[in-house]
Formats: sequence, C-alpha cells, structure tokens
Amino acid sequence: MDNVIESKVSQWLNGQFDAETVSAIKKLQQENPDELADAFYRNLEFGTGGLRGIMGVGTNRMNRYTVGMATQGFANYLKQAFTDEISIAIAHDSRNNSRFFAEVAANVMAANGIKVYLFESLRPTPELSFTIRHLKCKGGIVLTASHNPKEYNGYKAYWNDGAQLIPPHDKNVIREVEKINSVDEVKWSGGEANIHPIGTEIDEAYLQMLKGLSIQPEAIAAQKDLKIVYTPIHGTGITLVPETLKRFGFTNVHVVEEQATPNGNFPTVVYPNPEESEAMSIGLKKAKELDAAILLGTDPDSDRVGIAVKDLKGEWILLNGNQTAVLLFNYIIEGRRAKGLAGATDYVCKTVVTSDLIDVFAAKNNVNCYNVLTGFKWIAELIRAKEGKEHFICGGEESYGYMIGDNVRDKDAIASVALICEMAAVAAGQGRTLYQQLIDIYIKYGYYKESLISITKKGMKGADEIADMMKGYRENPPATIAGVPVVTTYDYQLQQVKNLKTGEVKPITLPKSNVLQFVLEDGSKISARPSGTEPKIKFYFSVNQKLENAAGFDAATKALDAKIQQIIQDMKLK
Repeated sequence: MDNVIESKVSQWLNGQFDAETVSAIKKLQQENPDELADAFYRNLEFGTGGLRGIMGVGTNRMNRYTVGMATQGFANYLKQAFTDEISIAIAHDSRNNSRFFAEVAANVMAANGIKVYLFESLRPTPELSFTIRHLKCKGGIVLTASHNPKEYNGYKAYWNDGAQLIPPHDKNVIREVEKINSVDEVKWSGGEANIHPIGTEIDEAYLQMLKGLSIQPEAIAAQKDLKIVYTPIHGTGITLVPETLKRFGFTNVHVVEEQATPNGNFPTVVYPNPEESEAMSIGLKKAKELDAAILLGTDPDSDRVGIAVKDLKGEWILLNGNQTAVLLFNYIIEGRRAKGLAGATDYVCKTVVTSDLIDVFAAKNNVNCYNVLTGFKWIAELIRAKEGKEHFICGGEESYGYMIGDNVRDKDAIASVALICEMAAVAAGQGRTLYQQLIDIYIKYGYYKESLISITKKGMKGADEIADMMKGYRENPPATIAGVPVVTTYDYQLQQVKNLKTGEVKPITLPKSNVLQFVLEDGSKISARPSGTEPKIKFYFSVNQKLENAAGFDAATKALDAKIQQIIQDMKLK
C-alpha cells in the first residue's frame, strides 16, 4: 500500500477516533485492502458546492469526521466574514445518516459560538433556502446527495441570501476547510445551548409564501377535482407537497404509497431520480390505473421535479426538463400578462444549455430572458445583482430544476409541483391537456427539440482524453456540422463569442467556465460541457423548425430527431 495511504490509516487508527471507526478500519485491512486504499487515498474534496461522496470510514468518505472538519472550516470563514451575531440554519433529507450528519454539523457550529436553527426532522432543500432568508441567517447547510444512489450523502453550504456559495465565498470557504488538517482542530461540543429546534412554524411561513405564488386560483377552484398522482420517491417531498396541493385547492391528489415513506435505502428504485423512467414507473402505473391528468415525482431533497402526461394518442410519456421548463415559463409569463400582473421590469433566467425557445417567447412577451452558467447559484447571483432594479418571476434549467419568485434562491420542486398542477388545471378548464398546450407553444413560437448525451472516459486517462477533446474543439472548431455551416462559437472559458463569417469577437461577461457552444446557420446549437468532478463530458443538442399545425407534429418530430442523430454521427460521438 502507498506510504501516504498507510500514514493516513495509521493516523485514524491511533488518533482521536471512536471505537466503531477503528474497528471498521481494521476489518477493511483484513478483508478488503483495495476498499481501504480507496477510502484513504485522498481527502474528500470540499468543492464549490460542498461535499459529496460515498459514506464510510476514511478521508475520502462521508463520515462524522469529514463532515466535522468541513463544518469547522465553514465556521471559521463565517466568523471572518461577519462581525455581528452569526446564525445558521441546518436541514437534511431522508438519506441514511443525514440526520446524524446534520447533528454533527449543528454541534460543531454551536461549539464555535454560532446560533444554530436545526430542523426537528427531514425537510426539503428549498425550505432550507427559504429559512435562511426568513430568519436572516448568515448561512445554511443541508445534508443531501440529491438524486445519487443510496451509498452517497452530501453537504451543501449556503450564504446569507439563501443561495449556494459563489465567488469569492466559495473559494474562501474551501481555503478554510483545507486548513483543517486534523480532527483535533474541530470543536466538537460545548455549545449545545446555541442549538434551537425549528419545525412547523417555518413550514407555515413557507406554505403561506407558496400560496402567494398562485396566478389563477379561480382555475383551480373550477378544476379542484383534477386527478393528480404524486410520488416523493422515498424523500422529503411527502412532508410538504400534499399539504401544498391541498392549500392550493386540489382535492383529488393520490400519493404513490409504495414510495411515500422516507427511506434512505430507496427500496423501490435504483436511482431516486425523477429524470429516470425507472424511478417514475410505479407512479406511471398508478396514473394509468386512475386515468389521472398528471403524474409528478420529486427527488429525495425535493429540489427537482419530473412529470408525465398523456400525449396526443392518450399514451403516457415523461416530459424532459426542457419541455417542462417551456410549459412552466410560458404559463407564468402569459398567465401574469392575462391577469394584469405583468410589469415592465419582469425578467426570467435560465442556463445557457436550457431551451432557447424560452428566449423566443420571452422576447415576444416583452420579458427579458437572461442566460447564466449551469447551476442555480448563478441564477441567485443575478437576482441579487438586480434587486430593486428588475423583477424576477421565474428561473430554471434543463436538469429538472425550477424556481418561481425570489423568496427561495435554489431549485424548488415544492413550488414547481404546485404551479405545474395549476397550469394543468388551467389547461383542463380549456378542454386541453398539457401536451396539447406544449404543441400550441411550438406552433406559436417554433418547435425546439433538445437532446443530451453523456460520454464517460474511464480510467486514469479519462480526464486527459476529455481535456484533449475540448482543446481540439477550441483550436480547430468545425467549419460545418452535419453539412450545415457553423456561424458562431461561444467559448465560456475564453469568455468570447466569435462570428466565424466576419471574424468579429465579442466578450462574454459571465464567469469563466469550460463550456463550448457551436451555433449553426439553421439555428441548431451544440454545447459541450465537461464535468468538474468526474471523467464525463455532456453534449447538449438543440434543433428547431417551424410547426404549422398539430397534424404536422409527428413528422416534424421525426425530422428533428433525424437531424440530432446526423449531428451526433458527424461529430463522431457514437
């Protein structure tokens, strides 16, 4: 075994670690030395979003000690950044050990003299963001690994605006966390009086805020018995989604009982992710049995939502994140205008890889649409920069995350479920389905179709292969893709837009990010974005054409699908 690994193992065997940890290490030494090496070969990285990793003993695992050291670093930075009283809110999801890790974080923060508001039991991530703002906290922590498999857990750090950390705070917190070299530097206990339990009173404030987001409550009153099926996929959504829908006025909500109980083992699914058809399969079965109007599913920490509706043939289909975003943004923009709620400074925000159809209909409705880098912290940063100048109404990204209003500064599946169901009620009142509404949008503004492929380069050379791929695209951008000229390139690493016809170069004002986009003469767009945490690169495809009527929808779909496949083949991505 590597000397560095052996040294770390020795430190844990002989340091101030509990007997259970020492016993687990000794067992790995005897039974699984490869697993032991993986658990200690590096320190679990505290990145710009916090921690995420497999649970277990070792420096490269989520456990009491890695959570405690991260929290000590975060506490140190909070005390540097603020001179007045510091308070922090802490929440957790349904994952195994989430409650334990939340209590560890609470004890460490409290021992550092920081006032801690700790939720009494599991709560959705968006409620944590709301709580930070509601209680005027300086920061927050939520223990969750989002939709990762059951072996994982994670730790997200938030700032005083209720958003995840952005520059300079992200790098500064990372720096402080990296300074903690030993568990002996962590203040583990002694401040218990600083911990204050919170629960139903915050729930009530959050629920009242959500109710205020409703645009057309009269449509719900008219369609209150709309048949809705909902699955929390063993997560936190069960705590608030049924109550939210009840308060909005829906009376015919059916929870998928097999997935209603919070359970960190996620016994009915492989991945607790509403993006996956497998995770939604039990809900789909129930929706078919009940002949429901809509199926909705949320992930374990309830920041993402997936939906299923009937298509033109009456068959149930899962909508992708772009389709749901198009429906939701359009409903909010046009619904506000119809109700006389629209203002001259209204704006929406999406990420650069989310459907450009939103830009199109926002412009047609005189609403500014801003594009930011992937991640809701950048949407939150824009909101903060424009406070008092422009009015944010909604934001979202293609990976099933949406935010309505600015009381929460992160993805909010609770609010999204409520507004999506309201949208379905409005459609039902018009004798329409959401799928028909989506096609209506395509006919009115253009049919935009998106697709995504993710390529993993395994092994030690994987990251190098991806880097070489991006370098090749930068240094030798394709002149044509699938026979269509490339007219514009967006390089977010170099922060420039280049017109390939005129050679004109304009600056990109967003922060640097390793993302490339190629825009073709026919309006197609291809985006390449490597993962920052694993040897994986994602390619996003967007193609579009005019759609004259609903009768031509199937033919247009086939044509656009064929165009995407042609692009993929031409770029040799399959």
